[in-house]
Amino acid sequence: MREIIHVQVGQCGNQIGTQFWEVITGEHSIGLDGSYTGTSRDADLARSDVYFTEVNGGRYVPRAVLVDLEPGTMDSIRGGHLGKLFRPDNLVNGLDSAGNNFAKGHYTEGSEIVEVVLDRIRHEVEQTDCVQGFQLTHSLGGGTGSGLGTLVLAKICEEYPDRMMSTYSVFPSAKVSDTVTEPYNAVLSIHQLIENSQQTFCIDNEALYNICKNTLKKKEPQYADLNRLVSGVMSGVTCGLRFPGQLNSDLRKMAVNLVPFPRLHFFLTGMAPLYASSAESFRQMTVQQLTAQMFDPNNMMVACDPRKGKYLTASCIFRGPIPSKDVDAQMTAIQNKESENFVPWIPHNIKSSICNVAPKGETMSGTFIANSTAIQEVFRRIAGQFSNMFKRKAFIHHYLTEGMEELEFNEAESNVNDLIREYQQYGEAVIEENLGDYQGEEEYESQQAYDAEYAAEEAV
Repeated sequence: MREIIHVQVGQCGNQIGTQFWEVITGEHSIGLDGSYTGTSRDADLARSDVYFTEVNGGRYVPRAVLVDLEPGTMDSIRGGHLGKLFRPDNLVNGLDSAGNNFAKGHYTEGSEIVEVVLDRIRHEVEQTDCVQGFQLTHSLGGGTGSGLGTLVLAKICEEYPDRMMSTYSVFPSAKVSDTVTEPYNAVLSIHQLIENSQQTFCIDNEALYNICKNTLKKKEPQYADLNRLVSGVMSGVTCGLRFPGQLNSDLRKMAVNLVPFPRLHFFLTGMAPLYASSAESFRQMTVQQLTAQMFDPNNMMVACDPRKGKYLTASCIFRGPIPSKDVDAQMTAIQNKESENFVPWIPHNIKSSICNVAPKGETMSGTFIANSTAIQEVFRRIAGQFSNMFKRKAFIHHYLTEGMEELEFNEAESNVNDLIREYQQYGEAVIEENLGDYQGEEEYESQQAYDAEYAAEEAV
């Protein structure tokens, strides 16, 4: 099997991760205590090894390591309805919080427990036949998710450099800020993600809140509603590994098709169907409607408008008994209809895959992942907030007393600004038709001279 090890760090990361496990245990008919509760054992558990280890008594235990610096989060998970599902040794916590300080999570408090975390990850890797990669859920605004999350990320990449590393990262919202030092934590985290992650699925609480309010028509969305959207995307991304399908996709295939340049691996995400419960009896779900909703800018899970940039690449993952010809027809139609929104120098830049098993309660669904230059809008906003504070050295002493140096702030700011310029550069790039198939003017002129010389010889 091609197993995935799941790591969730910090309060936000653990909330998203716990909701994810709730979703996929339901899809594989595994009860809250790890026992099988379904009726089609072979179909449900054929590929459950990707995320679960079978232990004595026929119980299925998640390949998950849960981490937080303060004990409160782990205590609430142990006492919650999923408390009996996880391996007790894999719930790791410190005794003090990071206090919304990246440096505390990355250098002081975090460094004290990171070896324990890595030991639990090694133990999970040893239980696998062929580990495909790792997935990390965390937020960039707080101290633990940003600091300890990126420290764990760097250590995993150092120890398993040939494995895939994907992250589900909650970015600070444009209008809602939990902490004053959010811009510092976010930029320092993005600096680490650029270097150590191969796929980063960007999530934004504000965008999730807008989807709940405007599309799902919930008057007062709760964090459980937001987390359900994220877990739906996570389930869709990995369904090709967990169930059979006509055109299966996995993390490595996705990276090959979605990441044209190593640093540009930050994705917009979306899903379908999304509808208000009151409208359920009035809808008729087709592949065309799924595709239209997936590409709807209002359903993107990060606060940026894809119409203000260009898609470098995109991936549409369909679930359910869907004919591949219908998917192919919709992919062709969307590229023709929205051709101005795609860069012209990558042909056929939408990848599609089909998983035969639909999510619980749906006949079919779709998950949308896009590498769009519009994501620079998010980075610009965070970098601007960072710059405004850093040039006045506000709050910086909290980080320097925890072992950081001012040079690290400069490096992080420079790296994020370089990333913004790269997205802008590739979004504005055009096909230089006068160069034909050659790489530059020198090669073109050389070929022209050769052709003229050859024609003269033929004439003689």
